[in-house]
Amino acid sequence: MATGPKKKRPRRERKKGAPHSESVESTTSAQGLETAETEDAASHVEGERIDAPAYAPELSQPAAPEPSDQIIELDVETDPETEETREAEDEKKGLRRGMSRSRRLLSRPFSKAATRKAIDAEFWSEAEEAFIAADTGVTCAAEIVERSRSRILSERVRDMEGLKQAFRDEVAEMLRSLGSPLEPPAERPHVLFVVGVNGVGKTTTAAKIGYQLKQQGLKVLFAAADTFRAAGIEQIEMWANRVGAPVVRHQAGGDPAAVVFDAIESAQARDIDVVIVDTAGRLHTKKNLMEELSKMWRVADRQLEARPEAILVIDATTGQNGVSQARVFGEAIDIDSIALTKMDGSAKGGVVMAIGRELGIPVSYVGLGEGMGDLRPFDPEEYARALF
Repeated sequence: MATGPKKKRPRRERKKGAPHSESVESTTSAQGLETAETEDAASHVEGERIDAPAYAPELSQPAAPEPSDQIIELDVETDPETEETREAEDEKKGLRRGMSRSRRLLSRPFSKAATRKAIDAEFWSEAEEAFIAADTGVTCAAEIVERSRSRILSERVRDMEGLKQAFRDEVAEMLRSLGSPLEPPAERPHVLFVVGVNGVGKTTTAAKIGYQLKQQGLKVLFAAADTFRAAGIEQIEMWANRVGAPVVRHQAGGDPAAVVFDAIESAQARDIDVVIVDTAGRLHTKKNLMEELSKMWRVADRQLEARPEAILVIDATTGQNGVSQARVFGEAIDIDSIALTKMDGSAKGGVVMAIGRELGIPVSYVGLGEGMGDLRPFDPEEYARALF
């Protein structure tokens, strides 16, 4: 039996994602036509049908690149009026100034993108590295960058301000999803435990919270429950005098739970709105001290109509160690929110996101200096603007 001319094997289709040029497409098209003609001739030799090969090529368009491979030309011009207005507003509140070290760290990928005039794969990698360096944690960094990338691509962002705004929106949205700090209950007195390890600025933070509440017209009383540390009682008394609020104290070395009990009774008798309990600085690895904290909490809970509130004070410069502190303290009492101190001296401002994402605990305050007014109520939008 006669055989037809040997069929020419078509060229394999290029792998998905490989770049295609106009010349390659033309060659593939011509070759496809030539192959089709050869097969048609072969299929009629001596009336015998020959089926077309299963791998016969189809004319195809270039595969769309993955989002991370897309290169977006960037308009690096910004609106100076918008930038100056935002900086002026944030400088008044001190947050932008206090977050300057973290902002410089996170601004590097944007500066490099402006130099290249493009948003490319390198930008996304650098952005993720910057978030990790700011102590957001690896998982949180990847999530923020991926969500920001999706927003930027879907909204077809082409300018630097829009690029930064996409990151601001995603950071603020993630922090809002954690919820808000507790609103003080209607029942009085409301008891607020201020807890944390030694050296984080716990007593100072307790005094600054008291100062803010006094500014709001509330009556405040301090409970000197740090009976463990030498001079702990004297320190809270000094701060209370500056705030202009009374203190309930016992002798050094006394039972801190008894101090809490007496402070609540005094507050009920004097029509006090808020009792702020200054606790001893506990090492989160010391079981006996954590059990003592649990006892103080139970004493307060039995005396009150509404449950107490607990704020955990964390030094922002400790970074990821703050996450483990929050986790262990949460095993002793219910932590309602975080107060981050020393944010003005830290490049690890991303720890706000790390703690929030890992433990689902909102941030209530950020400390930006030593002054009484330098403890700021935390606002996710202000924080996001201060970072970018």
